Amino acid sequence: MTLSTSPTNEALAPIAAQQRVFGWHDHAALWFSLGVGLLVMQVGAYLVPALGTQEALLAIVVGSLLGAGLLGWVAKIGCDSGLTSAGLMHAVYGRSFARLPILLNIVQLLGWGTFELVVMRDATVAIGRQSGQLLAAYWPVLATLLWGGVVVALISGSMVQLVRRTIARVALPLVVLSLLWLSWQFVALAQTQGLEQLWQRRGTGGMGVLPALDLVIAMPISWLPLVADYARHGTSGRAALRGTWAGYALANIWCYALGVLVALTLPSKDLVTALLLAQGGLIALSLILIDEVDNAYGDTYSGAVSAHSLQPRWSVRQWGVGVALVCTLLALVLPMHSLEPFLLLLSSVFVPLFGVILGRLAFGTNASALLAQARQAHAVPIALWLAGIAFYHLVPRFAPALGSALPTLALCFALAFFSRSRG
Repeated sequence: MTLSTSPTNEALAPIAAQQRVFGWHDHAALWFSLGVGLLVMQVGAYLVPALGTQEALLAIVVGSLLGAGLLGWVAKIGCDSGLTSAGLMHAVYGRSFARLPILLNIVQLLGWGTFELVVMRDATVAIGRQSGQLLAAYWPVLATLLWGGVVVALISGSMVQLVRRTIARVALPLVVLSLLWLSWQFVALAQTQGLEQLWQRRGTGGMGVLPALDLVIAMPISWLPLVADYARHGTSGRAALRGTWAGYALANIWCYALGVLVALTLPSKDLVTALLLAQGGLIALSLILIDEVDNAYGDTYSGAVSAHSLQPRWSVRQWGVGVALVCTLLALVLPMHSLEPFLLLLSSVFVPLFGVILGRLAFGTNASALLAQARQAHAVPIALWLAGIAFYHLVPRFAPALGSALPTLALCFALAFFSRSRG
């Protein structure tokens, strides 16, 4: 008996209609909340001073709309089919070979979960020390254990209830108010420094608009292997597409732009310290920090779903606790490295991976039927994915001004679409 037919493997079976409860507002709330984060603001700050203000905002808006559109597209496929991301990978790449991208996804989710805990730990300690507390050397360890424990507690409950009750009704209004307040404070600071001068500021060079698009798109693309795990609980594919696209695009644009604004007005300060310097920044940053928990939860839940697809003898909940504990341990021992190479390395794997998945499953293809008929390995999609990874890394050598993500995605999608069976 194969994994795809095992009744105990929740990750490789379409979810039943009676379990689908997410409307468009649930998708929008979830992905707005997941799109907000200190990590996003920090990456936004990387765009300047290399880019001018107007160039940075152009890259942010275009990259966010494109990246969130891809998220919405995969969300629609996941909702229409009722399959998880692991199920989509099995359907496209074959039951045995799909283990490789699923394992890569688990590795990247462990990495993201660890980064989230490190960011939350550092922000917690910074907030405490700003108020004269948490000065002892052991507080970073305690803060890591605290946030790790919160994620473990959340993963032990219901994902659906967490989204519909906690995120949509409580966390979302608070984080929107926090972003509004911080935006107001830093726009006021920009006005005192000369808003027109900041708006007309030119870049120092070293990054073009298209390579900057890669950096902006890298954030939503990092969520591509997760989105179907949540969208499959939706009642409508169109609602999943609209809600995911709108929610994530708005959050990504807002947080990237706020990161740029903070970097322009307080260039010598790290982002957390700069946010704390704003009037009311302590409260606003604390609320954003609490909202950051759902990012770590999202990584943990999808990591658990992917692990369950490979080893269904452990439930999703049991795998979730294990993933959360591993992330906590890694956050205690790993240093925080530069995010940009990490994000771009992930893109080099998952841009072509999902370019091929979209090309194979877009426009009404029955993904569940393909999963049921899946062989051990599908040679053409595998070859296209591996070639896409190579293409992603070769493009900057021959045409550095183009960036890598969009050309690779377009090529893999086109080749996968035109080579798929028409039967």
